[in-house]
Amino acid sequence: MDANKIKELRERTNSGFLDCKHALEATNDDLEKAVLWLQEKGIAKADKKATRIAAEGIAKAYVDKNIAILFELNSETDFVANNKLFSEFANKLQSFLVNLKFKTLDDVLKAKLENLTIEEHCKNLTAKVGEKISLRRVAKYEAKAGECVAAYTHANMKIATIALAKGSNSEELRNLAMHITALNPKYLCECEIEPEIKKEIDAKVSASPAIKNKPEKIQEQIKAGLLRKEYNEIGVLGYQPYVKDDAITVNKFLENAKLELLEATRFEVGEGIEKKTVDFASEVAEQMKQ
Repeated sequence: MDANKIKELRERTNSGFLDCKHALEATNDDLEKAVLWLQEKGIAKADKKATRIAAEGIAKAYVDKNIAILFELNSETDFVANNKLFSEFANKLQSFLVNLKFKTLDDVLKAKLENLTIEEHCKNLTAKVGEKISLRRVAKYEAKAGECVAAYTHANMKIATIALAKGSNSEELRNLAMHITALNPKYLCECEIEPEIKKEIDAKVSASPAIKNKPEKIQEQIKAGLLRKEYNEIGVLGYQPYVKDDAITVNKFLENAKLELLEATRFEVGEGIEKKTVDFASEVAEQMKQ
């Protein structure tokens, strides 16, 4: 068997030595047919992996002029999330999403990049790296006149945030995206608090011994302070101490930066996915059978 053909096949398909050897044997040393043979075998394996849980991977935010995009690309293990092929696809996807008009994840999965849909790219990557690769979710903001966007990706590539605001201070908006990434507020504004929770908080504050027997004006001041404390504790963004200067709240920070937050989205890798406990000995034994 021609060793040079095996080498070329490995370079073209990123397949293992034995897989390339078997492909050439099965196709009578026809290099082009061997490429197709490996693709067919790889896609068949990828289809079998489609039901697996992919809860690792990366969350990435990116800004290009007036557009901010955010996506979560999943793999089954952190090892594959650091794979060169995985990283290259994530970078391509980043640039692709900036220029793509979409409303849903399904729109993105059906969109074509280099003559293949994103869903097909994920399937092909699954075949190459041996783990399920999936694009789980995407978000995009486009700033209009008088607005700005910002993005922040944590160094570990596991958490990322994009934000849209009225105003022009995109640098400070990026700092807000950093704050949201770090502190993970439950509510972006007071208006998002569930009515029943708000009712409980109001009742608790009104019954506080701190306001008993105080003049009405003083009572209102104390109530306002207690409400701020309660809203901070349940995770309302504006009432949280600002991450880069805890002497002020996020509301005060936004006022100083002349920004009005319109929207923000935060992705954390694997949140909401029920991860299964892996028996590595059984998994290795199962792989040896295949």
